[in-house]
Amino acid sequence: MNFKNYKLNKNLIEALEKRRITTPTPIQAKAIPLILQNRDVVGQAQTGTGKTLAFLLPLFEKIDKEDPHIQAVVIAPTRELVTQLIDEARLLAKGKDINIASAYGGQDTERQLKKIKRGAQLLIGTPGRMLDYITRKQVNFGKMSMLVLDEADQMFHMGFMQEVEAILKQMPQKRRQTMLFSATMPGQIRALVSKHMANPKEIKIKGDKVTLEEIKQLVVLTSETKKVDALCKYIDDNHPFMGIVFCHSKQRAIELNILLSKRGYNSEELHGELNQSKRKKVMKNFRDLKTQFLIATDLAARGLDIEGVTHIFNYDVPQNSQWYIHRMGRTGRMGEQGTVVTFVTPKDKKRLEYIEKSIKLTLPKVKAFTNRGDFIAEKPSLISPQSKSKKNKTKSSIKRLSKKKSKNKKSINKKYRKK
Repeated sequence: MNFKNYKLNKNLIEALEKRRITTPTPIQAKAIPLILQNRDVVGQAQTGTGKTLAFLLPLFEKIDKEDPHIQAVVIAPTRELVTQLIDEARLLAKGKDINIASAYGGQDTERQLKKIKRGAQLLIGTPGRMLDYITRKQVNFGKMSMLVLDEADQMFHMGFMQEVEAILKQMPQKRRQTMLFSATMPGQIRALVSKHMANPKEIKIKGDKVTLEEIKQLVVLTSETKKVDALCKYIDDNHPFMGIVFCHSKQRAIELNILLSKRGYNSEELHGELNQSKRKKVMKNFRDLKTQFLIATDLAARGLDIEGVTHIFNYDVPQNSQWYIHRMGRTGRMGEQGTVVTFVTPKDKKRLEYIEKSIKLTLPKVKAFTNRGDFIAEKPSLISPQSKSKKNKTKSSIKRLSKKKSKNKKSINKKYRKK
């Protein structure tokens, strides 16, 4: 089975093939045909299973590019997730001339409205900003026929269900096709499905079993303005061998890579806007240890399997527990040890609590800086204890990898600057 079986627009197929995406994931294989048949769909699957393309591909196929009105709306719980969805949608838009607009807080409202009114056919936004446009009657949703609720359980946990209910009541009812995707299905989400969806077809995809035994986890409490300093100080104090630093958007990855490079760290960026040739070069440099730190977005880093990654840095807190686990899976491979460090600002507190509740762990926490400005380095007593044999095993495996690529390792150490 491949995407050609769905008889999608050939330009969409070509856009996928440029990214070497040819075979649908289980959630895509089940959801795409149903959505193309105009069925309401409830998809339960973890983040990282490919559900974004499961709804974006059929939306793009069904949108009439000659009609300048809003035809499809996607609602996601956070602006970070909205920007990721927009990045993914723009990659598909290169294959089919669809106008995409966003609606989320933290951006100029008038500028967003101007772009929407210039003929947006796909609108992606957060519940708060979307409801604001609806109640003020600033956007015409009269011709909207497709609605997607992404990460519905996260919207519930973050307290957005009242806004979602209000949006659903205001949107066109009779000819609306509604799609809901969620990692879990709590009772309140079930009630929403029963109330607002028409005989939906339910899809449930089982997630991979995740083991945390070989992975140390740490939360560094900091502020947004001090986050870069906290990351750099952690690197200087703990000397990670190879690390992937996750950002929530392409722009954040670009900006952070520039900052780290200016400070003398050996880093490169990986995001969806890189062409295939550049992406291959970046990945080869990282695998060959010519690059020590990969600054990546979640979408660009899907499926990465690189030997020797010792540290994962959540520079931006993941959207939910599934993304947290997905990022964490890039380290601690093949029985080796890994470390995950998450940088948390005050505004991230609720999201961190949600992640901890979902993975049933209270993560150890340290403050990035004391009043004297000193960094509180990672303390082994704060991390889940590891046996001596496991530590020795990890050290020996890293030693073998270092020996194998000693030339490049020396190159890294030469470029790597302690502050």
